[in-house]
Amino acid sequence: MPPVIDSLLDTDLYKFTMWQALLHRHPQTEAQYTFVCRNTPERPLADLARAVDAELDHLCGLRMTADELGYLRGLRFMRSDFVDYLRIFGLQREFIRVWTEGDALRIQATGPQVHVMAFEIYVLAIVNELHFRGADQDAALAEGRRRLAGKVELLRSHADAPARRHPFEISDFGVRRRFSRAWQREVVGTLAAEVPQYFKGTSNVMLAKEFGLVPIGTMAHEYLQTYQALGVRLRDFQKAALEDWVQEYRGDLGIALTDVVGMDAFLRDFDLYFAKLFDGLRHDSGDPVAWGEKALAHYQRLRIDAHAKRLVFSDGLDIPRALALHAHFADRTQLGFGIGTNLTNDMGPAPLNIVMKLTAANGQSVAKLSDTPGKTLCDNPTFLAYLSQVFGIAAPDAARP
Repeated sequence: MPPVIDSLLDTDLYKFTMWQALLHRHPQTEAQYTFVCRNTPERPLADLARAVDAELDHLCGLRMTADELGYLRGLRFMRSDFVDYLRIFGLQREFIRVWTEGDALRIQATGPQVHVMAFEIYVLAIVNELHFRGADQDAALAEGRRRLAGKVELLRSHADAPARRHPFEISDFGVRRRFSRAWQREVVGTLAAEVPQYFKGTSNVMLAKEFGLVPIGTMAHEYLQTYQALGVRLRDFQKAALEDWVQEYRGDLGIALTDVVGMDAFLRDFDLYFAKLFDGLRHDSGDPVAWGEKALAHYQRLRIDAHAKRLVFSDGLDIPRALALHAHFADRTQLGFGIGTNLTNDMGPAPLNIVMKLTAANGQSVAKLSDTPGKTLCDNPTFLAYLSQVFGIAAPDAARP
């Protein structure tokens, strides 16, 4: 079988954008990333350990090609010194280890953050593809194509929907939980060819390059969580992270993630200064309608025209849900919808619910206090309670990585 990853561009754009910002501002940070499976797989993931090790050996031998570097250099928000850094970059095998505990697969990357942060998406894609190689491939592909055709027809039928002030636009956010690399390529190629009026981009940098699409992505939880351990006052970590982002990108990549300590706590930090500087907000947990209403009310309180802003929804979406959210909000603000698993792993077999999250930085625990309780992640109940107290949030139970 071919390797799961054969290009270092086969990852989400926001890995590069966060990587650049942290390399420029906090290159000394040490970090730990921990793999977690949140559901019970049909087959034990521990059985994959030897194959995962072999895939990581291959991954750590990859380097950026001149063509790939040229593509990144052509993105106006990528700095030349960062691309030069990527020219000599290679993942180091000593920073990541794989082991098993019963039926559970354990993976942990520990070392300089500007090195080990790159492992996340590759590891998730590797585990997914190895796992789903055990499924009936012919049956899965036949079902996947049938369902994809249904999605295309549903999108085409949207032409008959009532006109709204702002258009309906979706993007592929499905690298981390895809059935396979080949299937993600087929999905992206099909949507780009069949419904280009609605399909506007992909988070996968390799596929954006291949299909001439817009690469989509700004920041993820790890970026803001890192600032919990960088020496700023804990109460100010979100403001410090947002300020560094503004200074790094000077108006580009202006969608801020809101749920590291919950939407309410985020909005208390997202004052007039940040609300004017950022183009919009991304939803990734909690009720999306309630979240969107809070965002619009916040802009109204600040006397900011919401039509000039964008709300991006990316939490467990499918096309019907995205269409419903568009109908609810599209006359009041610009919208974007990032759809992941439902595009790249809707094949019949149950998808894995796997993540690889930042769990410590500079020897200190970090946490995500999600608006969806099951997404809260921290292995240190004491720090979780302290973080909750600082932001005036009811402390959830710690989630073991």
